[in-house]
Amino acid sequence: MVETKLLINVTEEIVVGLVGFYLRGVEYQTFCHCDKCERKIIATTLNAMPSYYVTNEQERNEAFAKLNTDEQVEFMNSTIIHAIHTVGKAPNHL
Repeated sequence: MVETKLLINVTEEIVVGLVGFYLRGVEYQTFCHCDKCERKIIATTLNAMPSYYVTNEQERNEAFAKLNTDEQVEFMNSTIIHAIHTVGKAPNHL
């Protein structure tokens, strides 16, 4: 029997936090902030990025350190901004 382990997608944790931060910032006040649009922005972003799964807290901390480089942060930010504009142009709930 295979033991079931908890899987954590570190990329998802980071993206969820950053999308919330961006949408509540001054630059994106004109964009829809409803839960459906926010989830769509998160999904669009995650579909454009590689996943980074870990199984425990130590691996999670190591993954955060690996993903906290200037290059990775710039890639995540630009991917999120692109998703915000993509969803903002065609929100599916209107």
